[in-house]
Amino acid sequence: MGSLSERLNALPSATLRGMRRGIEKESLRTLSSGALAMTPHPAALGSALTHPHITTDFSESQLELITGAHKDIGACLDELTQVHQYVYRHIGDEMLWVASMPCGLPTDENIPIGRYGSSNVGRAKSVYRMGLGHRYGRRMQTISGIHYNWSLPGLSSDALFGLIRNFRRQSFLLLLLFGASPSVCSSFVAARDHRLQTLKGHTLYLPHATSLRMGRLGYQSDAQATLAVSYNSLESYGASLQEALTKPYPAYEAVGIRNPGGDYNQLSTSLLQIENENYGVIRPKRVIRPGERPLHALRERGVEYVEVRCMDLDPFVPVGIEASTTRFIDLFLLHCLLSDSALDTPDEIVALRHNQQLAAERGREPGLKLQRGAEQVGLLDWGVQIVEQCAPLAEAMDAVQGGRHYRDALAAAMAGLADTDKLPSARMLATMRKDFDSSYVGFVRAQSQQTRNLLLGLPWSTVQDQRFGQMAAESMQAQQRIEAADAMPFESYRQAYLSPQRLVV
Repeated sequence: MGSLSERLNALPSATLRGMRRGIEKESLRTLSSGALAMTPHPAALGSALTHPHITTDFSESQLELITGAHKDIGACLDELTQVHQYVYRHIGDEMLWVASMPCGLPTDENIPIGRYGSSNVGRAKSVYRMGLGHRYGRRMQTISGIHYNWSLPGLSSDALFGLIRNFRRQSFLLLLLFGASPSVCSSFVAARDHRLQTLKGHTLYLPHATSLRMGRLGYQSDAQATLAVSYNSLESYGASLQEALTKPYPAYEAVGIRNPGGDYNQLSTSLLQIENENYGVIRPKRVIRPGERPLHALRERGVEYVEVRCMDLDPFVPVGIEASTTRFIDLFLLHCLLSDSALDTPDEIVALRHNQQLAAERGREPGLKLQRGAEQVGLLDWGVQIVEQCAPLAEAMDAVQGGRHYRDALAAAMAGLADTDKLPSARMLATMRKDFDSSYVGFVRAQSQQTRNLLLGLPWSTVQDQRFGQMAAESMQAQQRIEAADAMPFESYRQAYLSPQRLVV
């Protein structure tokens, strides 16, 4: 196969120039007090069902802002910034919570789930979220993050699954470098077992944590821990996912599809209701056709791009992620693609889950070791090795793009490894202690207000406002057309959509 550098040299420069990335960014809408906004999705933002750039995630109070796929990082972040600018102009006095872990939350049952209208597809989205609430609790679903969608032209599904296996082995490095959720408001863990320490008042934390979002308190559960998805091939991935999507799970059978009053509790009683419930640090993806199941799309047409799911919101950056971070992710993904990638095993999958928890909850702890194959290796030592191996990749990307932005991103990562006090998770804790009386909510509320003022102060034209206004109006019309075209009872729609036959080619 050759060395990493040899494989890099075998890539045509046109392939590197064809690299594309898009960003999906979740944020809670909050009041100026830092409490969750309980208002419906603002009508001026359009339809959450059909708008191409502005939707909701789990909660009606949780916006998801989406860019297109871009070859140019600047263009991608410009688009994300413009979407933010439009949103801020149409949410009144509310603001977007700039951290991944939530604001002060109401009781679990009072967190509003997303609503998408009266169509079958819209109702299914709400019922799916109702199911998530029953399975994991609504509070857990209010965690927000950034998903980074990445593609390179001409890659086979096998090559992308090799990338995914390496990414899962080495994603601890992204948690260390960019994790920004070392603390949380105590309302998040009310009545839950946790291992957090009290920093002060209602602020809980772990002293060396990087990303509580990606640890035990985040998108994890005992049920999902039983799911050992194999990433060795499209076939093995499809088989393990299909079993989770079709095999009844006793605890969810006890919840039932409907409650005694006839309202829906969840879409199904299987371990996963739909493919998106398969939480993980990275997923293979393909653009789907209307009504198509994602697994069917993958099996029929192969993997098109990967979705990186382990990135926290950076509260120090107005739109949650900066150009230097995106460039490091590009290099990291290239490194995962071009390095040897052994097949995964059930034992390794267990070890990787443990490594992830260690990196999330204790990543900045001096001397922390992770499991790498049969050996224990220092997290920082392993991280330095990866960053050093990315040097020729940074040179190649700079040669294609011009300038030295990729080498600068690599240098910034190395500086963070050399002094972990410079990392976002450490900076958050230091700033909270110094300026906000060790209050998580106080710090994030102030950052959110500052971010709101900054984005509202950026130039904004009538033409831009009209363009986004037109998108919002068109999305509402599209939702109405979908609702008018529905002829099938919802229960028939649900059964047809979840039919195992829809998962196979």
